[in-house]
Amino acid sequence: MAKIEVGRSVRDSNDTIAARNREVFDRHGVYAMNIIGSPGSGKTSILEVTARHFDGRAAAIIGDVRTALDAERLQDCGMTALPIETGGGCHLNATQIADAVARLDLDAIDYLFIENVGNLVCPSALALGEHIKVAVLSVPEGDEKVRKYPALFVRADVVFINKIDLLPHCPYDPARVRQDARKARPNVKVFETSAARNTGFEPWFEFLRQARAATA
Repeated sequence: MAKIEVGRSVRDSNDTIAARNREVFDRHGVYAMNIIGSPGSGKTSILEVTARHFDGRAAAIIGDVRTALDAERLQDCGMTALPIETGGGCHLNATQIADAVARLDLDAIDYLFIENVGNLVCPSALALGEHIKVAVLSVPEGDEKVRKYPALFVRADVVFINKIDLLPHCPYDPARVRQDARKARPNVKVFETSAARNTGFEPWFEFLRQARAATA
């Protein structure tokens, strides 16, 4: 009897749809990012700052187990933000993204931020069609996350160290995190930010401008 590898079949199907998503993004000149981080790391706060900077040229798809609260926060900043409630699922998949993208006017935006469900494990290996993966860390979480969750960081193109305003109050070594991140992925970009104080974001904005220009 033939052995059916269910996990591989599901992954292959997802990858096929992810590739179609990527073709759609490229055709419309949209630079898409998969934002991954723990609950409370500041994913949505980073997107709030980014939304205000790009002033209508960005949209977001926000995954959460329940509620549209994070999507509503971004809508309040003037960003088009579509919520996806997974109902218990620990990550988004390419089909969900395809369905959401069909509701967006891609010709009206330059950037699409896909905020995955808060989790450092489940979302890391599944492609959605994004151009890059962005990992968000925060100072209160501790500085060992890169070593504890390597599956994400060997794939992450960008790493945020967020909430740096809390460094005086937490035992956290940013240099150690940068070293760990670059050991996992030598060419990774690392940004140190405080969304609460709106500091450290200009290098991120410049990175986005250059990255989109390189793929347009």
